[in-house]
Amino acid sequence: MNTNAVIVVTGAAGFIGSCLVGYLNLKGFNNLILVDDFSRADKKPNLEGKKFLEKIERSVFFEWLNEHKPTIDFIFHIGAKTDTTEFNYAIHQELNVEYSQKVWNYCVVHNIPLVYASSAATYGGGELGYEDSHEIIPALKPLNPYGVSKNEFDKWVLHEACHPPFWAGLKFFNVYGPNEYHKGRMASVIWHSFNQIRKDGEVKLFRSHRPEFKDGQQLRDFVYVKDVLKVCMWLMEHQPASGIYNLGTGKARTFEDLVRSTFKGLDLEPHIQFIDMPEDIRDKYQYFTEANMQKLRNAGYREAFYSLEEGVDDYVRNYLSKAKYY
Repeated sequence: MNTNAVIVVTGAAGFIGSCLVGYLNLKGFNNLILVDDFSRADKKPNLEGKKFLEKIERSVFFEWLNEHKPTIDFIFHIGAKTDTTEFNYAIHQELNVEYSQKVWNYCVVHNIPLVYASSAATYGGGELGYEDSHEIIPALKPLNPYGVSKNEFDKWVLHEACHPPFWAGLKFFNVYGPNEYHKGRMASVIWHSFNQIRKDGEVKLFRSHRPEFKDGQQLRDFVYVKDVLKVCMWLMEHQPASGIYNLGTGKARTFEDLVRSTFKGLDLEPHIQFIDMPEDIRDKYQYFTEANMQKLRNAGYREAFYSLEEGVDDYVRNYLSKAKYY
């Protein structure tokens, strides 16, 4: 795609969105329209020094489009309510389903290719596995309102008769990396571990409350944000078959591996203590996730993914230790 292309990024002040803005700049794309709720001061550093055309408040984006009628070449719809501990479904319905439907319909009417953020939270407890087959999506049972809202939109998309010229929904697995400083409780375990190590010299991990998993042996597919950015760019430039794609590494790793890698990035010996998981998330907790990445590979994506050790090392040494942003 020509670097003069006009690209919309929603969720642009957030973790993945702001990294995507930085990556697009790095690749020569500066004609960006950024959409988000820009009222939060703690997100401001995420966009410092980045180049773009416009910053539009999420609440007035569609009015702005109707008024200005810009020519848009591509939309990355990354914005969402991502708090898995927010149990008021109406909030998720409005931001993750209805807002996404408006973005989709705008892309259909104006013939704009679209990549949007889905989530591995749609897989729930993993009873049906982690294959990004469209067939299983209606039967998935997410464990929290966030996951439900993401799956509702995926289901809606698959029922739609009218599509953008190209579209891809990306089921993000456990993404970690720079620019998540503002996320608090919802930040990655690496971010929390780094801060605990700095403060106490040790990391507290949740005990397992299931007998088949030892403490610290809960498994997730942790994917470095730099790999997410490369996949987003590849989809924009190659536009393979439209559909819903997993985006993880394809290799589940334990939380203990993750924490040991964080200590290693600080050149320290690991000290881990196990604590009880909070009651409010205990029955909504995924003990195992692992992306089946065959569909993206079959579509032609050839790049290797960062291993957990490589990704965590880069994140800890080059960003967290220096309080740097991407």
